[in-house]
Amino acid sequence: MQAYGGASVHELTAVPARSNRAQRVAVVGSGYVGTVVASTQAFLGHHVVAVESARERLTALRSGRLPFYEPGADELLTRAVDAGRLCFTDRIEDAMRASDVIFLCVGTPSGPDGHADVSALASVASVIAGHIDAPKVLVTKSTVPVGSGEWLRTAIEDAMPRREYHGLFSVVSNPEFLRQGSAVSDYLHPDRVVLGGDDAEAVERVVAIYRPILEQSFPGGNPECRPALVRTGLATAETVKYASNAFLALKVSFANELANISELVGADVVDVMHAIGLDSRIGRRFLDAGAGWGGSCFGKDLGELIAAAEDHGYDAQLLRAARDVNYYQRRLVVNKLRRRLHGLRGRRVAILGLSFKPATDDLRDAPAVDIATALLASGACVAAHDPVVQSVPGLNGIRMAPDPHDALDRADAAVLLTEWPSYQDLVFEEVRDRMRGRLFVDARNFLDPAKIEAAGLEYDGMGRRVAATLTSA
Repeated sequence: MQAYGGASVHELTAVPARSNRAQRVAVVGSGYVGTVVASTQAFLGHHVVAVESARERLTALRSGRLPFYEPGADELLTRAVDAGRLCFTDRIEDAMRASDVIFLCVGTPSGPDGHADVSALASVASVIAGHIDAPKVLVTKSTVPVGSGEWLRTAIEDAMPRREYHGLFSVVSNPEFLRQGSAVSDYLHPDRVVLGGDDAEAVERVVAIYRPILEQSFPGGNPECRPALVRTGLATAETVKYASNAFLALKVSFANELANISELVGADVVDVMHAIGLDSRIGRRFLDAGAGWGGSCFGKDLGELIAAAEDHGYDAQLLRAARDVNYYQRRLVVNKLRRRLHGLRGRRVAILGLSFKPATDDLRDAPAVDIATALLASGACVAAHDPVVQSVPGLNGIRMAPDPHDALDRADAAVLLTEWPSYQDLVFEEVRDRMRGRLFVDARNFLDPAKIEAAGLEYDGMGRRVAATLTSA
């Protein structure tokens, strides 16, 4: 068997199930979540075999290279591979033989009806059914529709070549709450660990894997801030993930709704959100108005929760409204540019930031991509810069600039769409000199309006009252 980074699947198979609290773990699916899970569990001392079917990604991971951008995860991956606690394979059956607990981290994208597509999970279930020959704990880490734990159990039982499946495997739900850009810290220092299942022994096997995190006993842990452990049922754990993201999406959309109202009545939404965020019942986080949320989670999870409600005859009006407000913000940015420039055809627009949030290269459901698409469709010339993103697949006509100043060259308007910290270091007098126009739209309320206005540019934020800001500054 070929060795990957100093250890092979066969070598990890020989590792005792428990030695100094180390566990034998498999992670099926080495995308964003799976790679972070596998690397951090290996960092905690567990023996991990990760599965990846895509050849190019598998080759990169075997050599210790991260196929996506996530601060800190590349170093963790390299250390885990070099230490021989993490190896990669494209064979689920090999990973099963080398593990006692299997984390399922396959993709579950949105389908056309709003429900999550669980076809990848079904394929994995079929392979597991054909090769399971010793007791295993199957942990659903992917965000899956409520009821998927029971469905997975039934699917595996029905696909097994023999009917002697009683006690051979158990299913535990362990939803992930990783934020792109801070996934390693989120995994090692979570607010809570949620485990759902009706087999108490199986749940405790997963608790043992999380013990270093629960006790914060790993190097760099903080024993004074131990996360909460929530033991519950399968369906409840699955609902927790959707409910959590839905509530955060509601907070963002609430801030955006108030920004639009503030702009109409002459209020400053930044001050409004600051004031209400001081209420301990509300809290300040996720109350930043702007161009709206994006990424792979909020939209998908809201869609699944709305679709699940429809399946039971319930119209989730509040969740629908949150989604509608969010996507309206993208049109609002385009309309703001159209109004201020008196039309978009032939206008040069510079976009600063393309990823849906800073510290990631993820363009999935990124507001900047939708806004750039709409600008191009309206006849504008679009140049864009992002510190990490080098291209936008499928978007023709956009010019990728090597630095912000190149993107701003001869622009009639600039619009900031991702809160990369480096953009706060821009010298706005130089920005003014590079631009043809004077309009600077801060679609994230991220920059200092006073600096921009003092440089001779026209600041336009989302729900900002610039005159009041300058007076108080």
